[in-house]
Amino acid sequence: MSRILIVEDEKEIADLEKDYLELSEFQVEIANDGNEGLNKALSEEYALVVLDLMLPGMDGFEVCRRIREEKNIPILMVSAKKDDIDKIRGLGLGADDYMTKPFSPSELVARVKAHLARYDRLVGSGQKQNDIVEIRGLKIDKTARRVYVDGEERTFTTKEFDLLTFLAENPNHVFTKEELFREIWDMDSVGDIATVTVHIKKIREKLEYDTSKPQYIETIWGVGYRFKV
Repeated sequence: MSRILIVEDEKEIADLEKDYLELSEFQVEIANDGNEGLNKALSEEYALVVLDLMLPGMDGFEVCRRIREEKNIPILMVSAKKDDIDKIRGLGLGADDYMTKPFSPSELVARVKAHLARYDRLVGSGQKQNDIVEIRGLKIDKTARRVYVDGEERTFTTKEFDLLTFLAENPNHVFTKEELFREIWDMDSVGDIATVTVHIKKIREKLEYDTSKPQYIETIWGVGYRFKV
């Protein structure tokens, strides 16, 4: 049974989320402030963290950043703040998804299941050993989930790695942002286009010597992105 950590200071919301996730056979624990949430996330084993943005003690941005420094588990950030800048910041710090309150509990459950299913598929023990993609100085070790540029290792979040690998394995194919969102996040892309844009930006910062002239992931204006070979 997968363990889920909910970091949420509003008791009614946390209890409702917990009830729905438990009905879907998840084991759920709740932390009511940022410091408690961070301590639990780092000291115990969870399959996924549902992380509120506005928290007492330590805000969700800082909690996300510090979890991501040590663990690669999916982080689903939730907030009543609708500004794109908050979504971009959260995703940039390593969150895998961002949901704006209010949302239905069933949507939360669906997203949790989607993230866990994809994480299990890509990280599970069923992967072929030494499964490596190499293109022009870029080496993607799918088995170890490690990325090297000219022999130097670069650190990627779960979704950054998934997105880079998918594009590299489908070179010269132009994908729309909607297609990439459906492929990597397993969900409809309405209202979430910024998710793809932010992840492409972060990938380029880690791969490219000059992000204004990308050598790997090319923007096809008005359409989407293409991995060049």
